[in-house]
Amino acid sequence: MSDDRLTIAGIDFRSRLWVGTGKYKDFIETQKAIEASGADVVTVAVRRVNITDRKSENLLDYISPKTYKILPNTAGCYNVEDALRYARLARAAGISDMVKLEVIGDEKTLFPDTAGLIEAAKILVKEGFIVFPYTNDDPIVAKRLVDIGCQVVMPLAAPIGSGLGIRNPYNLKILMEAVNVPVIVDAGVGTASDAALAMEYGADAVLMNTAIAGAKEPILMAEAMKYAVWAGRMAYKAGRIPRKLYATASSPIEGML
Repeated sequence: MSDDRLTIAGIDFRSRLWVGTGKYKDFIETQKAIEASGADVVTVAVRRVNITDRKSENLLDYISPKTYKILPNTAGCYNVEDALRYARLARAAGISDMVKLEVIGDEKTLFPDTAGLIEAAKILVKEGFIVFPYTNDDPIVAKRLVDIGCQVVMPLAAPIGSGLGIRNPYNLKILMEAVNVPVIVDAGVGTASDAALAMEYGADAVLMNTAIAGAKEPILMAEAMKYAVWAGRMAYKAGRIPRKLYATASSPIEGML
């Protein structure tokens, strides 16, 4: 699987497990968990974590941009203007032209405001950003995001931080068939089996934060997620057997005396 790389906007990504940086007890634990995950993409909330002021303690002192691809995100933004502001701030600080775009529509559920998301994505694409839009599992919204120039879509599996796993696999499968860009399942993963299922369904990658940072042993869970994503991807490429109502003998009986 070493040559099974994901490419988006001409950028090669080594790992199909992407991780966030929130909710850890400190930067040291964050660093160790990310190392154990094997991820090469680390997403950081520009609004909540210092990555732009190099004069004070900075996450990038622990997660080096020379080792990892830093994906700034607009988590905590509830309107288009704020999302645009923080995306531009990250790029102006020299972090990345990539941005995980979040425009949240509801404080309780943290579901995305898809109308605001599309509006913000359209502006950022025109400004030359590589936009990774966090959206719901609606295939129509996903298609519109692709139509305006997003080269990837990131549908939720369940509400952010819920750990519920994939609530609507049928919508996700339809979405994956509806778009011709990579699909990264984002939000709702709770444990390794959820990550494996997402990959078995055909996701190109999985992004998670709480499932690792909120575990009793975050570093151990990070390693578990690494293997789960590998296993799910390999199973998807291998092709599962069809489901059948009745048993089929593992060894053929024809020709036996």
